[in-house]
Amino acid sequence: MIYVKKKRKNSLSFNTDFSLHTDFDTASIPSHVAIIMDGNGRWAKKRMLNRVQGHRKGAETVRTIVECCREIGISILTLYAFSTENWQRPKMEVAALMSLLAKFLKSEQKNMLDNNIRLNAIGQIERLPEHVRQALHEAMTLTKNNEGMLFNLALSYGGRAEIVRMVRDVAIKAKEGRIDPDSITYEVVSDHLYTKGMPDPDLLVRTSGEMRISNFLLCQIAYTEIFVTDTLWPDFSKEEFLRILQNYQHRERRFGSTNN
Repeated sequence: MIYVKKKRKNSLSFNTDFSLHTDFDTASIPSHVAIIMDGNGRWAKKRMLNRVQGHRKGAETVRTIVECCREIGISILTLYAFSTENWQRPKMEVAALMSLLAKFLKSEQKNMLDNNIRLNAIGQIERLPEHVRQALHEAMTLTKNNEGMLFNLALSYGGRAEIVRMVRDVAIKAKEGRIDPDSITYEVVSDHLYTKGMPDPDLLVRTSGEMRISNFLLCQIAYTEIFVTDTLWPDFSKEEFLRILQNYQHRERRFGSTNN
């Protein structure tokens, strides 16, 4: 990872209860951060624990990072919690993950209400077990009027499946005469994605060191800045997240153009 030192203006001192002191440019805090949370299983294996215990520890990290994003003013946080491919995992592990998810959704309701966080879900929600869908619906309903931060959980989500769904919806509308094929732009495409109405992610973070996107937000991350850390998700901390945000602020985003 290359760090470029630049003189920053209009910065403020960011003091937190976890003893990290740094400077943030208020104009360049990313609006939308997406995270591929990876490494729960390896974290558990290193400690000779079962994978479920790794997922349980990972849920604690979710709480930490959500609170950090809310604290520093990030508007949207999207976490890749469960992919369409994850259904292929052993049934016992999937069942345990669904149980942890339902418990997390219930336990975090008060925290989201207290901190003005709105919960949203993207993905094939209909594939989730009924008790998870009920917990998700309850949390989303309770927080629907919160405006401080949007917290997206990508559940039973796959980027290719999202694209297929989008193409099908647009094709049906074109066939019915509701969309002129010649007028289809990326804005039209974006309006048929799960993330309709949201800005594309400014920053994508992947933990555990794997150098791949894993079918996550394939349309939305065309010009997203990417940061990969070797840290396993259960060990991912506020301090490291803030260092990644500092790195993001040092980057020059040109979106295919040049400043020369």
